[in-house]
Amino acid sequence: MSNKVTLYGWEAKPRDPTVLLSGEKKIKDPEPQTVASTKLPDTPLARSVLQYAEKELSPETFNHSKAIQTQQFPDWRFTDETYLLACLLHDIGTTDKNISATQMSFEFYGGLIALDLLSKGLHAPIEQAESVAEAVMRHQDIGDTGKITTIGLLLQLATIFDNIGGHKELVHKDTIENVTRHYPRNRWSSCFAATLRKEIGLKPWAHTTALGEEDFPNGVLNNELMAPYD
Repeated sequence: MSNKVTLYGWEAKPRDPTVLLSGEKKIKDPEPQTVASTKLPDTPLARSVLQYAEKELSPETFNHSKAIQTQQFPDWRFTDETYLLACLLHDIGTTDKNISATQMSFEFYGGLIALDLLSKGLHAPIEQAESVAEAVMRHQDIGDTGKITTIGLLLQLATIFDNIGGHKELVHKDTIENVTRHYPRNRWSSCFAATLRKEIGLKPWAHTTALGEEDFPNGVLNNELMAPYD
């Protein structure tokens, strides 16, 4: 892949997942996928970001979303490294340090952190750093109009799936069980719901409120799909 638009996940996709799915819940029946069969990219850049983010979140989002991409959208092309970076950094703005360091919504501030880390700190190609930053900024930009990048949409699908059990038909139950066995959720639903409420309390203008000031935290807290694994 020599085209940087494709290479770094910049291709435009409809923001409405139902358009991609042609109004169906899934394109095909999902097949079980394991952590062992989905290798994390082992590049110097990926290792550096994994080390940076390991205390903030696990790679489970990458594994879930690779199952979505490879089985439901096999023609999508981008580097696994770029997508892993977006997965590892998408919630970097929610740490206690970062959520209190700015008046900005956590996704936007997180995108700036990601851009600075990748472009200035780790000298990633600017097209790659900007793709990750945009995906981080827009991973809660849920809607049914307009377009979004390939990386951004896949991160949205995985986030909705992991946090509120949305689009559960895209991932096989055995994949969920395998991923959560390797990467325990450790009561993630209650943890993230508390983080959302903390941000809304600190910043009543936060972008999170666009998903519902009470509906979204309650949806996370009452994630029936992931309840057995929390």
